[in-house]
Amino acid sequence: MKKYIEIAKQSFRFQLAWPLDIAASVLITVVRILFAMIVWGAAFTTRETVAGLTRGMMISYYVFNAFLSRLDMSSGVSGEISARIRDGTFTKYMVIPAKVERYFLWQTLGSAAMYTLFNLLAVTLWVLVFRVELTVAADASALAGACLLVCMGVVFMTQLNFFLGILAFKFQDIWVFLMIKDSLVEFATGAFVPLLLLPGTVVTVMRALPFYSVTYLPTMLLIGQCGEEMITGLLTLLGWMAAFYALNHIAYGRLRRGYDGVGI
Repeated sequence: MKKYIEIAKQSFRFQLAWPLDIAASVLITVVRILFAMIVWGAAFTTRETVAGLTRGMMISYYVFNAFLSRLDMSSGVSGEISARIRDGTFTKYMVIPAKVERYFLWQTLGSAAMYTLFNLLAVTLWVLVFRVELTVAADASALAGACLLVCMGVVFMTQLNFFLGILAFKFQDIWVFLMIKDSLVEFATGAFVPLLLLPGTVVTVMRALPFYSVTYLPTMLLIGQCGEEMITGLLTLLGWMAAFYALNHIAYGRLRRGYDGVGI
């Protein structure tokens, strides 16, 4: 465990070398909140609620969603793995005294910790400056469930991106898979619009996917909604994590056998 904690620490410190990346992440968070306030501010001029949410709840939804969505720093895992495989330098991960998937998981956790600090500061300043009254669930179990889902979501997204990355053992370019994944994640996590505004059949399908529980459900729990879905969401996400744990173990064990360490 000590070596993995050290990996996380190194990743945390590494982010400080790229302050503009951190600034860009903070800016994206702020812009998403600003966009939501403008759009929904106009929508609530003629009505009190939309799909059961008040203006305060809707703004709170986008504040929490924008913050939580920036916690996932695993998207770089697939890109780094595929690039290393293509240029022949992936061998370094095969000889280090650590499990490859765990290495990238702890690397992601270290990066997420750094970005979390700055994005939390940005959201806090935004709330104070614009005097946004956040709607937060009073139920401690809902808050705990939301935090647990977020942590599990980071692990699952790292698993997913690890799997997409090792596909480079067989595919020259994995950009198609990444594009599909990014589009699905943006939609299913409720980054564009809250999923409760969509038809019931669509929401039912989304609940079966892991992305629903990664960001959207924790966001709804934080504003006091969807409490009855917490246990189901936890079990669903746990099932997907177990499935990808087995999938990654099998896929990596088979795909790496044909890797000669000199690039593709």
